[in-house]
Amino acid sequence: MPKGIYNVPAAINEPVKSYAPGSKERERVLTVFKELYNSSVDVPNYIGAEEIRTGNTKTIHPPFDHKKTVGTYHEAEKQHIKQAIAAALDARTKWAALSWEHRAAIFLKAADLLAGPYRAKINAATMIAQAKTVHQAEIDAACEFIDFLRFNVQFMQQIYAEQPISSEGIWNRLEYRPLEGFIYAITPFNFTAISGNLPAAPALMGNVVVWKPSASQVYSAQVIMEVFKLAGLPAGVINMVHGDPVMITDTLVSSPDFAGIHYTGSTQVFNDLWSKIGQNVPKYKTYPRIVGETGGKDFVVAHPSAVPAEVATALSRGAFEYQGQKCSAASRAYIPQSIWPEVKELLQKDIASFKMGSPEDTTNFISAVIHEGSFDKLARYIDAAKASADAEIIAGGGYDKSVGWFIEPTVIVTTNPQYETLTTELFGPVLTVYVYEDAQWAETLKLVDATSPYALTGAIFSQDRYAVEEATKALENAAGNFYINDKPTGAVVGQQPFGGARASGTNDKAGSVLNLYRWVSPRTIKETFVPPTDYRYPFLG
Repeated sequence: MPKGIYNVPAAINEPVKSYAPGSKERERVLTVFKELYNSSVDVPNYIGAEEIRTGNTKTIHPPFDHKKTVGTYHEAEKQHIKQAIAAALDARTKWAALSWEHRAAIFLKAADLLAGPYRAKINAATMIAQAKTVHQAEIDAACEFIDFLRFNVQFMQQIYAEQPISSEGIWNRLEYRPLEGFIYAITPFNFTAISGNLPAAPALMGNVVVWKPSASQVYSAQVIMEVFKLAGLPAGVINMVHGDPVMITDTLVSSPDFAGIHYTGSTQVFNDLWSKIGQNVPKYKTYPRIVGETGGKDFVVAHPSAVPAEVATALSRGAFEYQGQKCSAASRAYIPQSIWPEVKELLQKDIASFKMGSPEDTTNFISAVIHEGSFDKLARYIDAAKASADAEIIAGGGYDKSVGWFIEPTVIVTTNPQYETLTTELFGPVLTVYVYEDAQWAETLKLVDATSPYALTGAIFSQDRYAVEEATKALENAAGNFYINDKPTGAVVGQQPFGGARASGTNDKAGSVLNLYRWVSPRTIKETFVPPTDYRYPFLG
């Protein structure tokens, strides 16, 4: 595609609305919240042009009010998964051949729908079924998702404009073909934006997708499908299915037409997926693309020169926003002894001021964790810390599942640099702090790098530029997203491409052009205008 042939609107980040008292957006989202909360959604499987309701249903419950039912979703059987494969492949020919600007228009329209008439609904659905505060829903389900859709169009145009040089008498060009087959998208509960982007990014590049959202995110996934359909996405391009994850995965990755996986979730599941794909390689028509973002044990390291108030605020936000259920959430901190007393006091003061409850009450800073399994796991680690000689709980430590899956924001201080909550991913509102001797800065950096198998996000705080450079180099491989004097959460599309390596994934950087390259298979075309008519070269005489 020649550069500049179409004037695609330049992507800019969607402004975050404040939801301040008295604002129109606050009134609107709370009105929609009440409407959805007092009704019941029925989520089908979207396969081709059909909405398939099997009658084999599971109920949807808000994590902060688990006795309340807000809807049901229908689980697919193996025959439906095969039907989804067939529907995707049937749609592929026309979709792959569709001009790129018409594919772009669909997703740009979806972005505008989310920015306008569907903003309150996507946010309210995320608040209800994923227990996000209105601010956390806004920066995720609205802004980040909109950014993915708009920036991906810009990135697509950038890719198509990248063309080889041509010598005299020759025209060389690159054709960026979609992959031959279908893409399997597996999405998590914790980010509505990720759930929308993982099927949308490959689809934008001309691929067809079978998408399995998390069972804990089907409510907002239903809204995503509503928006895609309203935006004009043809039937079969993105097929959304629910059900037994093992059955769905085994059926999809055993198909000869499986061409790639776009995944966000746990490291263990990703490892299992990779193994299954490897076992099936001989039957595939093409080597599949494997793209995944997995776990993290994300760190904050403070230098003795750090400002205590900045460190404490980064921990309060980075560890406890959305109940610590972000892949990037700070879950381990290394604080020098000289500033720890002040950091501790400020952190305890912050946590004591947190309000916890339903997202409908916009004065709440946090809500419940996603489900009972998460609650029980976190409670076990908290109880173990209470009984451990190596640990002390200095904030939180309580939990209550009578109404919702509520875990108090908890801070554990340990004297053991290998204590289990410093090394194990918990995915909840539990932060573990290790206090080090000021003179042990360099040794502490080595400890941070070696403690965890993950390498997703990390942050350092320092007013000493030499120390900043030292840490940046020492922790080069410890985090794919590295923050200097900022919390390790909150990556913005187009600004901080997101992803990590080691046990944190393939680091294909969602929110950048790098991710979209994974969903195309380039074909080089050379055209010679006046072909030779004599085989003899000049050296032959």
